[in-house]
Amino acid sequence: MKKTKILVAEDDEMTISLLSFRLRKEGYEVIAVTDGKAALEKINTEEPDLIITDIMMPHVTGLEIIDYVQKKIAKKIPVIILSGAGQEDTVMEAFNLGADEFITKPLRPDELLQKIKDVMG
Repeated sequence: MKKTKILVAEDDEMTISLLSFRLRKEGYEVIAVTDGKAALEKINTEEPDLIITDIMMPHVTGLEIIDYVQKKIAKKIPVIILSGAGQEDTVMEAFNLGADEFITKPLRPDELLQKIKDVMG
């Protein structure tokens, strides 16, 4: 059986390490990048099954990633947004662009795993 491939785009090294470790432990294949530009490249080359992205990142934001996925990619890739507190307007914008789910930081790994199961059906 093919592993579910998850692209994690997050500019905080600690969060990336934590997420990557936990997702790999759960049996997912993880592609980790620390900025939005790298995320766009990996979306094209790796064809992830799911994208988990921070909103605020260098070069390209999480919102731009959602917009790109919705408008440029032929297949639907679910997107989970990571958001700091106080970004409610941005989260609404993310949903309007096509995000499937969002998680508030600080992350709780169990909540993330449940959201992944929810969006992956």
